[in-house]
Amino acid sequence: MNKNINALYKIAQKETRKIIGLMSGTSLDGLDIALCEISGSGENTSVRLSQFETVDYSEDIKNEIRKVFAKKNIDFQHLVVLNEWIGILHADMISNCLQKWNIPSQEVDLIASHGQTVLHAPKFLHQQEKFPNATLQIGDGDHIAVKTGIITLSDFRQKHIAAGGEGAPLAVYGDYFLFGKKGENRIMLNMGGIANFTFLPASLHPEETFVTDTGTGNTLIDLFVKQYYPEKSYDKDAEIAQQGIVNQVLLNNLKDNAFFSQKFPKTIGPELFGADYVKAALSKSNINNITAPDLLATLTRFSAETIAEAIQYAVKSSSCQLEDFKIYMSGGGTHNPLLVKWLKELLPCQFRKSDDLGISGDAKEAVLFAILANETIAGDGFNFGTQKGIPSVTMGKISFPD
Repeated sequence: MNKNINALYKIAQKETRKIIGLMSGTSLDGLDIALCEISGSGENTSVRLSQFETVDYSEDIKNEIRKVFAKKNIDFQHLVVLNEWIGILHADMISNCLQKWNIPSQEVDLIASHGQTVLHAPKFLHQQEKFPNATLQIGDGDHIAVKTGIITLSDFRQKHIAAGGEGAPLAVYGDYFLFGKKGENRIMLNMGGIANFTFLPASLHPEETFVTDTGTGNTLIDLFVKQYYPEKSYDKDAEIAQQGIVNQVLLNNLKDNAFFSQKFPKTIGPELFGADYVKAALSKSNINNITAPDLLATLTRFSAETIAEAIQYAVKSSSCQLEDFKIYMSGGGTHNPLLVKWLKELLPCQFRKSDDLGISGDAKEAVLFAILANETIAGDGFNFGTQKGIPSVTMGKISFPD
């Protein structure tokens, strides 16, 4: 037997596997690195987060990614060299963390790398009949495996698309295994650049469980903070937005898009929700000038209302009442007090943080990819039924160190 295949077989037989999950989102803040100890699989999955760190991207890294990020027309050579470069950078960040944590790389069984999304193009968005849903994450897995010496799984989203999904969101595959609780209706709400939630009914029937994007989370807020205040990367504690007044006409035009009437599950990205989207809404609203506080207040309200309306629709379609649900929040939006305040006003639910369930909200997405890798290597397969957009597949391409 090939030694690498033999190594995988031995890892699959372990009682507990040490897996590093990696996540770098559309906010381009940096790389989340979560060292997880995972036992079992499927509904018997147990996770202990033993180490976690976010390694910030330098302005140089952010600027290089922005040259291709969410753009239709790019320098193709730059995309190619960036794919290799990001893989090398991520490998170095992992190695530095392991050294800091005093953990030899030989003690880590697997790396699960999400990669850096540079373009997300579901069919709804690209609208080219002969082409399928598509997405692209860069940061080559072979480079990570060779540089760290650790077997690496990467490019998870392609299998999801190949099996009939849109490549996102993938949270349901971890949320169901870790956070589903018989007798308690839960919504796992993640507010990153794009917001999404997993619907976990008290019945725990897989066929009733689903995940969907709701629209923008922090992406537009962060984008216009940078435009108005180049020295800032986000609206810390919503200090700017809280000084503004929501422009109702602009808000109505921001919400006037076919995406919001699409059936669940659905997915979207900054390819739609970018600067041009807001500029078009401003033009439609006949607004030539708007203050930064008013625009940021309106964009924050836009995120709050579209998240709330998606959750309201999901619950209405079930046999439950909103009051029966607990919402567990994660992602950067959890730290935005104005966004959270408005969500609590719009939704008569009990609000918690995913931290209350034992997993840091900041680490949750990186942990998810560790779980996906665990399922691919050690899982028996799991059936989510025939729901469109949630294929019952294992995901991730495997890269060996040698």
